[in-house]
Amino acid sequence: MSLFMLDAVLWTFGIRGHVPQDDGFPNGQDGSSFAANTSKLMRILAAAVISVVFLSLVLWAAVWLAIKLL
Repeated sequence: MSLFMLDAVLWTFGIRGHVPQDDGFPNGQDGSSFAANTSKLMRILAAAVISVVFLSLVLWAAVWLAIKLL
C-alpha cells in the first residue's frame, strides 16, 4: 500500500523516473512555452496544497489523540 501512495505523490508532483528514449528531448522552445509554464505552476500549486492539507490532518490527528489520552 505504501508504494502506491509513494507513486501517487510522485505522480502528483510530476516526478517521473524514466530516461527519455528516441526524440525524448525537445529541440528547443516552441510557441507553447506559456502553457508549459502554466502547467508547472499548477503542479507546484497542487504540491503545496497537498502538503498543507496533509500537515493539517497530521496536526489535527495529534491534537485529537492527545485530548483523548488525557
